[in-house]
Amino acid sequence: MRLKTFRASRMAIAMAMIREEMGEDAVILGSARVAGGVEVTAAMEPAAPEPPATSTTPIPTPGRLRFAALPDGIARPLLLMGPHGAGKTLTLVKLAARLTMAGARPLLVAADAERAGAVAQLEAFSRVLGLSLVVAATPAALARALAGRASGEPVLIDTAGADLLDLGASEHLVSLRRIAEADAALVLPAGLDAMEGADMARAAHAIGARWMVPTRLDAVRRWSGWLAAAEAAPLALDQAGIGTGAADGLTPLTPDWLAARLRLPDPRCKAAA
Repeated sequence: MRLKTFRASRMAIAMAMIREEMGEDAVILGSARVAGGVEVTAAMEPAAPEPPATSTTPIPTPGRLRFAALPDGIARPLLLMGPHGAGKTLTLVKLAARLTMAGARPLLVAADAERAGAVAQLEAFSRVLGLSLVVAATPAALARALAGRASGEPVLIDTAGADLLDLGASEHLVSLRRIAEADAALVLPAGLDAMEGADMARAAHAIGARWMVPTRLDAVRRWSGWLAAAEAAPLALDQAGIGTGAADGLTPLTPDWLAARLRLPDPRCKAAA
């Protein structure tokens, strides 16, 4: 394994240096504040030797996406992270409504004390469904909130909108995730620039996200941002936000669903002569 430490004035610059020198598959092992900026340690496995070219060697296809079931918050809490205005709170409400209709009673945790509207939205929703809501803006408060969690009780954690390339914001999210021992999902709105979406996905993966929930797919025609994000980092897809309704605002995001909306040809069909 090849290791290297990069220093830069900002996390975004360090990430760009890592991609330029080590490529898209580099893994972030750690980061720290240092005099004049940040220090990031990255690693990369050596490339495997290429197999000899033969007529039977398959040709790799670009644009590989990953699909896996989004955790329900029962085995481990589910923490949602993402940029400002991504729709994290609404996504949490939709997931909570789905669990409630299935007979579960999730514990909702608001770790977004910066935006009063987010807490108010969760308070109103929790009152309607009779769910418990805890406000826990710090890792210590989150630990106290989860200490009394009932066995098998689903936990959904909403976090404040954050610049995932900012070291301070990333460290806070890492602390929350570790205290909760939570699975993490990136909530990313459609309509972003492709390079920006890819940068956010890599940063989210580096701090523990393993799933991505794209939102606003019903309102935005250009999907390059979230598709680039899904391809840039190993974040699994399973659900997509397609509306504002709590009960029906999520749809399963499957390969067939995506192919139909992108009007991709069925690979089983031969091209017309």
